[in-house]
Amino acid sequence: MPSSIKLWFRVIAFAVGLLATGPVLAQSGAGTVSEVQVQGTQRIDPGTVRSYLLIQPGDQFDPERLDRSLKALFATGLFADVTMRRQGDALIVNVVENPIINRLAFEGNNRIKDEELSREVELRPRVVFTRTRVQQDVQRIVEIYRRSGRYGVTIEPKVIQQPQNRVDLVFEINEGKLTPVQTISIVGNKRFSDSTLRGVIQTKESAFYRFLSNADTYDPDRLSFDRELLRRFYLESGYADFQVLSAVAELTPNREAFVVTFTIEEGQPYTFGKMGFEIALPRITEEDLKELLVTEEGERYDSTKVDDSVDAITDKLGNLGYAFVDVRPKAGRNPDNRTIDITYQIGEASKVFVDRIDIVGNVRTLDRVIRREMNLVEGDAFNVSNMRRSERRIRNLGFFKSVKVTNSEGSAPDRTNVQVAVEEQPTGEISFGIGYSSVEAVIGDVGIRERNLLGRGQDLRFGVSGSASSTEYDISFTEPYFLGRDVSAGFDLFRIEREQEESSYDEVRTGGSLRAGYDLAPDLRQTVNYTLKSTEITDIDSDASRFIKEQEGETVVSQVGQTLTYDKRDSRVDPRDGYILQFTSEAAGAGGDERFLRLKGKSAYYYPIDEIWGLAFLGQAGYIIGLGQDVSIGERFFIGGHTFRGFEKAGVGPRDVVTGDALGGNQYYVGSAELTFPTGLPEDLGLRAFVFTDVGSLWNVDASGAEVRDLTSVRASVGLGVEFVTAFGRIRVDAAQPVLKEDFDKTELFRFSFGTRF
Repeated sequence: MPSSIKLWFRVIAFAVGLLATGPVLAQSGAGTVSEVQVQGTQRIDPGTVRSYLLIQPGDQFDPERLDRSLKALFATGLFADVTMRRQGDALIVNVVENPIINRLAFEGNNRIKDEELSREVELRPRVVFTRTRVQQDVQRIVEIYRRSGRYGVTIEPKVIQQPQNRVDLVFEINEGKLTPVQTISIVGNKRFSDSTLRGVIQTKESAFYRFLSNADTYDPDRLSFDRELLRRFYLESGYADFQVLSAVAELTPNREAFVVTFTIEEGQPYTFGKMGFEIALPRITEEDLKELLVTEEGERYDSTKVDDSVDAITDKLGNLGYAFVDVRPKAGRNPDNRTIDITYQIGEASKVFVDRIDIVGNVRTLDRVIRREMNLVEGDAFNVSNMRRSERRIRNLGFFKSVKVTNSEGSAPDRTNVQVAVEEQPTGEISFGIGYSSVEAVIGDVGIRERNLLGRGQDLRFGVSGSASSTEYDISFTEPYFLGRDVSAGFDLFRIEREQEESSYDEVRTGGSLRAGYDLAPDLRQTVNYTLKSTEITDIDSDASRFIKEQEGETVVSQVGQTLTYDKRDSRVDPRDGYILQFTSEAAGAGGDERFLRLKGKSAYYYPIDEIWGLAFLGQAGYIIGLGQDVSIGERFFIGGHTFRGFEKAGVGPRDVVTGDALGGNQYYVGSAELTFPTGLPEDLGLRAFVFTDVGSLWNVDASGAEVRDLTSVRASVGLGVEFVTAFGRIRVDAAQPVLKEDFDKTELFRFSFGTRF
C-alpha cells in the first residue's frame, strides 16, 4: 500500500479517535495540551520529533494542526510509522524509526562494476533506509543498463535485518542479454532507398559480423542522433522541406529485440536562388566577400555549402581581427519555383586581441608543451588562421585523441579568451611488422616508443628487427625544444647486422648521428645532421660476384646532411588531405674513407573524394655521385619491398646475372598512385581497401662488365591492399603483381604488417 494512502488512513483514524474522546473535543477550542510525550525513539532525540510538531504544550487540540504535524513527521523520511493519541491532556506521539543501512552490495553485475553503480544510487551505508528511495535507486540502475543496451535487466532489492535497527541492502541484478535492433524500417522515402538511408544513420541492424561494435544495440540517444543525420542528409541533397515525423522503437513480442521505424516526409528538391549580402561592418564590401561563396545560383540546394560559405566569410573577417563577427544566412524560400534565396547578414563587430589562453583536459602533458605549439600569445591581435594553425600543430603532436581550439569573450569587448581543450591518449607504442619474401620468408620487427616522455613532449624509441638473415638495433631520442628554444635536437645510435642474401655478403653497420631541426616558416622545416658510422663487409660467399668481393673490408663514413620539409597535410599519422615535399642532401668527405654527394627527394599528395573514397600520389627519387672515387655498395640505393611493392627487397636494379647478386645503383625513382574505396561491407567494421600501382627504376652502378645488367627501363606493378583496425592494432595486407619488369628482377607476391599501441 502506498505510504500516502497509509498516511491518510492514520489521519482519519486519529480524527475518529479524537471524536471518540467525548463531547469536550467536539466543541471548538476545547482541550489544552499540557505535555507532549514522544515514545519509540532509539537513535533520534525526542526533541527532534517535537521540533516537527505544529502543536506544543499550551496549544489547543486542533485536528488540522495535528494532521499537518503527522504529515511533517512522515515527510522527514526518518520514520516507518507514526501514530498520535490523546491521554488526558497529554499528546502521545509514538514513532517507529526507519532502519539505518549497514551495508550496500550489488550481486550479479558482470558488465557494470560496483563502483559505477555506487556512484549512481543515492542510498549509502549509514543512510536512513526507506522503501521509496530503494525503488528510486532500482529505477536508476535499470536506466544505467538500458543505456548500455540491456532492456531485459531485472533488479530485486533484498533487505537483511541486523541488530540495533540496522539492515543490509543487496541489489540482486539479472543483467539479461543485450537488446539488439532486429529490423530498421523507413516509411515515406521515395528518392532514396532503404539501404541508402540505413547507411546514413548510426543505428544498424543486428548481424553476426558486428561483434566488435555496439551499433546494432538499441540506444535511444543514438536514435535521436539518427533523426539529425537523416535531416542533414536530405538537406545536403536539396530537400529543404524534409521532416522526420517520428522515430519509434518497439520491443518484439518476446521482448528480446527492437524494431525501429522512421517515418519521414521528403518534400520537393530545391535549387539555389539569388545570393546577397547585408553588411554592417565599415570598409567591407560585397566584392570582398563574393569570391568566398561556394553557393551559386541554379545549383542544387546544399545546406553544407551554406555552412562552408559562412565559415569562409567568418575566417576572412577573423583574419582581419573581427573575432566575434556574426554571420547569419537568411533563407528566402520560393515554393512556386522551388528556389531558395540566400542573404548573408553580417552584423557589427570590433577588432579584438587575445586576453588569455586557457588549456584544459591535459592530465599528463605539461602546459608548456601545448602552449609552445600556439601561433597566438596573450596580447596578440586575434587571427582565426593562426588559431586553426595552432590547433593543427597541437593535433600533429600525436599526444591527444581530440583537440579543439575555440575563443570566447574576454574581460572587455575588444578582448577574447582562447581555450585549448584536449583529450589525452596513450603515447606509448609497441609495433610489430611482418613481411613475406620468397627469399627470407617471414621478416619481423618490434619497436617500443614513447612519444611524450614524462609529459614533456620528448621522444624516445628503441627498435629491434630481425629475420633469418638480419638483426637491427637502434635507439633514438629527441628533445623538441632544446634549451627552451624552438629547435629540436636529438641523437640516434644504431647497429645493423645483416646477411645481404640478395648480394651474397654480410654487413655490419655501427654508428650514430646528431641532429637539430627548426622552422623556417609556417609548415616549412629545416633539419641538419652529422653522422659517423662504420660499415664492414664480411663473409662474402665464394661464388659471389667479383664486384661484391671487391667491397670486402671496413669503411668509415663521416657525413653532414640537411633535410628541408614543407608539410601541408591534415594529419601526419593518417593523412587524408594536403601534400608534403621533402628534399635531402648529404655530403661525405670531412674525414672517413668515403667521398660522395647524395641527393634525395620525396613528395606526397592526398585528395579526399568523400569520407571514404580518396586518392594519394607518392613519389621519391635519389642521386648519388662519388667525388673522385666509386660509390661503395653500402651507400648505393636499393629499392623493392615496401618501397616498390611487387618486388623483393633489392629486387629491382643493376644485378650480376651470373651470380644473381644485386649491386645497387646510383640513381632511382619510384612513383605510386593509390585509390581508397569502400569494401561494400558495413562501415563500422573499419575496413578500408586500396588499389594501387607503383612505377620506378634503379640504374647507374659504378661496376661494369659483360655479366652486369644495368638498365634504365621502367618497372611497374599493380596491386590491391586492405587495412583495418582491430583490438590488436592496425593490420594491412598488400598483394602486388609486376606488369613491367626485367627477367633478372626478383618479385614478391604480398606483404603483411600490423601494429598496436599501449
